[in-house]
Amino acid sequence: MVPLFIIAFSLETLINRRRRAESTLNWKEVWANIALGTTYQIMEPLGVALVTGSIYAWVYSKRLFDIPVDGWTILPIILSVEFCYYWFHRASHRIRWFWAAHVVHHTGENMNFTTAARQSMLNVVAGSFIFFLPPVLLGVPPAAVALILAVNLSYQYFIHTELIRRLPGWIEYIFNTPSHHRAHHGRNDQYIDKNYGGMLIIFDRMFGTFEEERETVQYGITQQIKSYNILVLNLHEFVDMWRDVMSPGPVWQRLQHLWRPPEWVRRGHEPIHTWTVDRNEPTGSESTPTPSTSAT
Repeated sequence: MVPLFIIAFSLETLINRRRRAESTLNWKEVWANIALGTTYQIMEPLGVALVTGSIYAWVYSKRLFDIPVDGWTILPIILSVEFCYYWFHRASHRIRWFWAAHVVHHTGENMNFTTAARQSMLNVVAGSFIFFLPPVLLGVPPAAVALILAVNLSYQYFIHTELIRRLPGWIEYIFNTPSHHRAHHGRNDQYIDKNYGGMLIIFDRMFGTFEEERETVQYGITQQIKSYNILVLNLHEFVDMWRDVMSPGPVWQRLQHLWRPPEWVRRGHEPIHTWTVDRNEPTGSESTPTPSTSAT
């Protein structure tokens, strides 16, 4: 898909230049996005080869049923992977351990197709693959789950854009669209922790996490990391999380930094920020952001 991604970004840039007379791209951020995507593409295959491939094979050997992939089962399998993605994505915002990897994707302060490449090289370390084991345990071949997930993620590349404002109503109701995903990336108060879907938006509507894009989206996180260094971007939340865990206090309270929401503050402990963050309210926002380190 990479050639298509490059073509799409090139067209997006050309169209935006025509519409706005000049490019509004932050090229430092674009190159950081590409570098983050490259390290992600290197680490993911290594993770599959060294860790996750064996785990999926073992779970599949314990499968409850044999589910063929055919015309009768493909739609339920796609929905099951989408359902798993919804809960993976929701956990990645509400459990700090997973947020420490996922936050990389949300630190971009602009929205264009390269934002989709802004991924963490530590996904395997965080163990995000566990969310996609249920279909395999039921009997869906791991290769089918991996392929459908790859299609799901490829689809999401094309919703990271400001080029497309709104699509026809029925598409907006069923599918995850650029409008829904822009809201997902907003640090405005009403957009935080909303619109977790991958290809579809139906589970957000079912579970109360849907939010329509209304006011102008302010991209980024509420305590914005100020860096284009890919090591800082990959590691900053992991480092801060473990420094919070190791800070003085009752052990049980300290350990809760691992599974509590990112914005949770331990009594008597000042959250640690190893690198510079911007705690100011986003420029132009009409609402006050919550004291959270996460933004959807």
